[in-house]
Formats: sequence, structure tokens, C-alpha cells
Amino acid sequence: MDQSTGGMLQLVLTTVAIVVAFYFFLIRPQSKKQKEEENMRKNLEIGDEITTIGGIMGRVVSINDDTDSMVIETGADRTKLRFKKWAISSVNTEKDENKK
Repeated sequence: MDQSTGGMLQLVLTTVAIVVAFYFFLIRPQSKKQKEEENMRKNLEIGDEITTIGGIMGRVVSINDDTDSMVIETGADRTKLRFKKWAISSVNTEKDENKK
């Protein structure tokens, strides 16, 4: 193997190592988080306590899967607000996984 072939091989291996590192440290965790968020939004139930991406906290009172929206009830005066499911940041209701 001459010197130019060795240098080329080292360059290719370095490039492959950088691509693999980007995949494991950036792309894979982001896609995993996206799947978890999608699953959380898909498993919403009436009565769940939620927080929106705008910081509004409330309880789900209806879900419309056709329009991918829901109505939440918030505050002491029980104000009802309609949101798209993608606006849900977190579900604050503890669910028992052993029920099933």
C-alpha cells in the first residue's frame, strides 16, 4: 500500500466515524423522542390532566380524532378551550401500566 492509498483510507474511515457519531448522538435520540411524543398524544384519554406547549394546564373533556383536536377544561370557572393534539406538551396524569 502506498502513502496516498493509506491517506485516502484514513480520510474515508474518519468521515464514516463522524457520520456514525452524528447518527447516534443527534438523529437517533431525536427520532426516538418524536415517537414517544406521538405515542403520548395518540393515547390521550378523557379526564387526563395535560399541559400545552403554551403552558396552559387543564383536563381533557372531549377528543375528536377526525379533526385531530380536543377540548380541555381549565381554571376554577371551568373554561373550555379547543386545541390541536400537536399542541400537547405533556400528560400529567399517572397511568397504571398493570391495568391491561
